[in-house]
Order: sequence, then C-alpha cells, then structure tokens
Amino acid sequence: MDGMNQAGAFAGKGVIVTGALGIYGTWIADAFARAGARLCLTDRDGAGLDGRLVACGGAEGSFAHAADITDDAALAGLLAAVGARWGAAHILVNNAGVYPSGFLLDIDAAEWDRIMDINLRAPFLLTQGVARQMVAAGRGGSVINISSGAARKMRRSVAPYCLSKTALDRLTKGFALELAEYGIRVNAVEPGFAAGSTASPLTDDHVRLTTAGIPMGRASSPDDAAAAVLFLCSDQASYITGTSLAVDGGNSIGSLVVHQAKKTAL
Repeated sequence: MDGMNQAGAFAGKGVIVTGALGIYGTWIADAFARAGARLCLTDRDGAGLDGRLVACGGAEGSFAHAADITDDAALAGLLAAVGARWGAAHILVNNAGVYPSGFLLDIDAAEWDRIMDINLRAPFLLTQGVARQMVAAGRGGSVINISSGAARKMRRSVAPYCLSKTALDRLTKGFALELAEYGIRVNAVEPGFAAGSTASPLTDDHVRLTTAGIPMGRASSPDDAAAAVLFLCSDQASYITGTSLAVDGGNSIGSLVVHQAKKTAL
C-alpha cells in the first residue's frame, strides 16, 4: 500500500470526498492529494472548505463545494458541479457520517431520520448520481463507502448507527453487483477508532477505554484507513468489488478489556 502514496499514482483522477472536514475525510483527501489526484472536497460547512483544499494541495482542477447531503437540491448541485468541471469523477468516497449516542427507548423519529439520511440515504443517492455520470462518460470507476465494525457488531446506546452501517454494507454489495458490468467497483473500508470528531464528540473516558481495548494497542493513524482506500481504488485491486475491509487494529473481532480478575495469558 505504500506505493499508493507515491506522487502521480492517481494523477489525472478526479476524486470526490464527502465529509471532507472530518478526521477521516481529511486523512483520505491528503493521501489522494499526495498521489496527484484532483479533488472535489465537500462538507456542510463551507467556511472551512477552501482552506482545507489549500492545505491538502490537490492537483490542478481541484475544487471545494459546500453541500448539505441531507438536502436533495444540494446533492443535485454537487453532482452538477462535478459534471460541469470533470464530466465524471473517477472515484467517490462516501465518508460523511454521524455517530450520535442515544438509547432506542429515547431517540425520536427526527433523530432516527437524520442518522439514516446522512449515513445511508446520501451514499445511495451520491453513488447513484456519480455512477450515472461515469456510465455516460464511458468510463469505469471506484466507489468507497466508509463503514464501521459496527456493521457486524451491535453497540449499546448507538444501535441506529450500527443499523445504518449494516445497511450500508448491503448497499455496497448491491451496487457492486449491479455496476460491475460498467467497470465500476464498489467497496467499503471500516476504519479503526480515532478520537476528535466534531460531528460526534466523544468524552475523554470513552477515548481512553476504547483505545485500551484495541488488540493492537493504539488508535488509528492518518495513514491506516487512507492507505486501504487508495489500495482499493488502484489497479492493484482491479478484481476486488463488493468487499468490506476492516482496518481497525482488530477492534471489531474482540476487545482486550475484560472483567475477570485474571489479566495475563498464563
């Protein structure tokens, strides 16, 4: 995967990254910029996008476009901007997501809808729109959905998030099945734990306890998930579609945190 960070690996490729001001959006955009890609950075907060674009240094033809991905008109505007500038993107990274905490007995319908709109509905609509542009342009492409180990393991107090990611995993496979004939590959990456989200803030205790339970003993670094995303979008992965790749230090298979008195192997 180190080769994916070399200058020019994605030269001439147009890459859309949603949630571009978030932790993983920032890391993924930076990695594609280092590899020579043109970027379309999008996020709801337009105030920080231009600065973020300058900071990551995308290739000529890069641009920022603020859009609320829960608004259909805003999504249409984003797709129109991409079409006008590039004709079609080569890569879409559906990264935007929220991780709110709330018990099923307490959450109201509006919050449920917000979670599903951001984590599931927007990736559906964007993948559909971008794929239509790719097909019209006569080119293949790659779509990456940023998922989570929560797609396979329920977590107390964040059940709606888990459900949205489980559905996103199935959406990934559904699009992979239907878009293969057009040379468009669709995969998911499940990043590891990283603190510091502004969309879904976490307490210091949550960060400490979660990190302590990760089998590989650390939180995610800027290069971990980004390298996986670039690999899946590269020619090296040309026969991979419909898969979900966990890049989480083993966090989704089990936790080191135990409640028994015995703490050592022997």
